[in-house]
Amino acid sequence: MPTPDFIRALRATAGQQLLLLPGVSAIVFDDAQRVLLVRRADTGRWSIIGGIVEPGEQPARTAVREVYEETAVRCVPERLVLVQTLEPVRYPNGDLCQFVDTSFRCRATGGEARVNDDESLEVGWFPVDGLPDLEDFAVSRVKQALGDGPAWFDPMVSA
Repeated sequence: MPTPDFIRALRATAGQQLLLLPGVSAIVFDDAQRVLLVRRADTGRWSIIGGIVEPGEQPARTAVREVYEETAVRCVPERLVLVQTLEPVRYPNGDLCQFVDTSFRCRATGGEARVNDDESLEVGWFPVDGLPDLEDFAVSRVKQALGDGPAWFDPMVSA
């Protein structure tokens, strides 16, 4: 994903130290219960759609924006799937980030799935029982999005 301008501005003063950043991921289903996936340009792997929340933007709105920007599919968030702080990531340039991911189950409402930016190599709809090889990050979110239970979060609380 391209680095948003507000993060570039932060990096100008913060250097490469750890930045805690709000992220979202969207698990988008169509009427046939297929999952919308993108094959990422940076890794070559299939994944769910995700991005960084811009200042002042609500996470659900970010999910809708990212899905459209990456796939040209319109969607609406249906429910919160999970909230999870991920492990820190050090990028090749030395920058260190840790994302707090808010995942949403979304329903496609229009548009035709296609590559809509330079972040993706391919876009496609996949049946849940026919998903391509995905990282655990995406698999766990798809599984959680299939249920109707409450949103997942790590219940561990320090005393």
